[in-house]
Amino acid sequence: MAVVVIYVLSLIAVHLLAKSAPPLPPLDLSKFHTEDSIVKLRVDDIKTVANRLSVNVLVYPEDKLYDENFGVLKADAAVRLYLGSGSAAVPSDLGDLQYPVGKAPAQIATTIAAHGDPGNWPFDSYATDEISGVVYTGNYHEKVSARIEVTGSLDGWDVSVNRVHDVEDTENPNSLDDVIITLHRAKGQLIFDLGICLILIALPVLALIVAIPMALGRTSFLPPFSTWYAAMLFAIVPLRNFLPGSPPPGSWVDQAIVLWVLIALVVAMSLFVVAWVRQRDRRPPKKA
Repeated sequence: MAVVVIYVLSLIAVHLLAKSAPPLPPLDLSKFHTEDSIVKLRVDDIKTVANRLSVNVLVYPEDKLYDENFGVLKADAAVRLYLGSGSAAVPSDLGDLQYPVGKAPAQIATTIAAHGDPGNWPFDSYATDEISGVVYTGNYHEKVSARIEVTGSLDGWDVSVNRVHDVEDTENPNSLDDVIITLHRAKGQLIFDLGICLILIALPVLALIVAIPMALGRTSFLPPFSTWYAAMLFAIVPLRNFLPGSPPPGSWVDQAIVLWVLIALVVAMSLFVVAWVRQRDRRPPKKA
């Protein structure tokens, strides 16, 4: 009954924790002016080791550039994203995202740098530079600052958006066109990660509890335990690779947990071998 109660409570906790990282609200174009150009970034995935955030970019041009009857652009449009703030802002390495005249704007997949330390798994977090956008129309004859909007969600991540003032209109309190995207691991996944770490620690503890009394001669030697030790030793690598988020090799979890778990298991197996040697030496000689 205790196991059943703990199991049910764990399911309820997981369900409640899943709500702690809700998706970003969808884009509502009705609250913007008709002369606003909107660039929507929909977060899709994050590559922690590469420090890259995958997004889908879609432009909603101002009304004078959009034919509502046919749902196509009246002029060529190109979106250029800038990273950084103020005079330090530089064009991203993505180049210009092209939207040809006479075509309906479509999503374009690309990536943005997200700075963070993947070696701090599972307490790592990532943040982009300040993202701003410019829409060029009419074969680069006109330049219009665009408002960046971020939508979507990432499984296992808490995504937040911090709005900052447009560098060209810092005096206007309503000009929060630029954004900084920040990602933290969700509480539910964080608890799951720590649970796997506890399982890794429990394996050598159980192995030593059995091996030490055998090596000291306080309990009888049981040969079948040899397969149990081997199974635990070879289970470490699959468990380590099962860690959500795939922490890079050599991160703190390897140095502080995985390596010492392997060492403790090898020590337990060595004590088991010592117990086997002593048990073999105590066997009486065979009668002639």
